[in-house]
Amino acid sequence: MKPRQIRDLTTEEILQRKRDLEEELFNLRLRRSTQYLDNPLKVRTLRRELARLNTILKEGERGIREIAANSEK
Repeated sequence: MKPRQIRDLTTEEILQRKRDLEEELFNLRLRRSTQYLDNPLKVRTLRRELARLNTILKEGERGIREIAANSEK
């Protein structure tokens, strides 16, 4: 997901997406330690997506950039 698309989401949607990605990353790490992964690059992709979400959340907290208002959706 591109940063512009993430900024169009509400804070609640970003937090939900973050929780989903963290859960998926946990499951992939667990499977990686016990068996072969079909796509090992998925772990890196998920980590980067989480970093993007965290960055945009921090930007919103610090007032650097605005996140979509909750009332818009």
